[in-house]
Amino acid sequence: MNPFPYCSPLTSDGVQVLHPGDVMCADNGSRFETLLGSCVAIVLTDPRRTIGAMCHVVHAGAPIDGAERNWAYGDHALAAMYAQLRARGINPLMCVAYVYGGGNMFPHLFGSSHPGDANSRWALRVLARDGIRVLFHDLGSASYRRLAWTVGTDAPECVAIPI
Repeated sequence: MNPFPYCSPLTSDGVQVLHPGDVMCADNGSRFETLLGSCVAIVLTDPRRTIGAMCHVVHAGAPIDGAERNWAYGDHALAAMYAQLRARGINPLMCVAYVYGGGNMFPHLFGSSHPGDANSRWALRVLARDGIRVLFHDLGSASYRRLAWTVGTDAPECVAIPI
């Protein structure tokens, strides 16, 4: 039985594809992939890069009433990431982070204040609050992002695709 019921199954080639609301933690050599619009992905890894976690956040902050354990909401996704890292013996507050996404998917309707901007600001704010150093972020603009990361020493690979 899957202890993390909101996670997508592995593909046949062993890649973990994260969909909106997914959270995953894995060992060195495991590969995560996701596609982002206004959503934000947070990648956390221990300083030795032996364990990594990724989440795909749809909504900044806390969920609405009745949405307990809904990892589409940032606060719950981050708590789930922290719990999964702790279950593997990693203190999440000692991790480093990468943050991606937060695009403006409707630039003709929204200027500087759009859902992606709210997601981006939330992610950077909570990581700073928790004392987690962000090594790199690629946020905003009118772009989709294809994000892939193999847990290990290399940084995630992110390709921005203009709308």
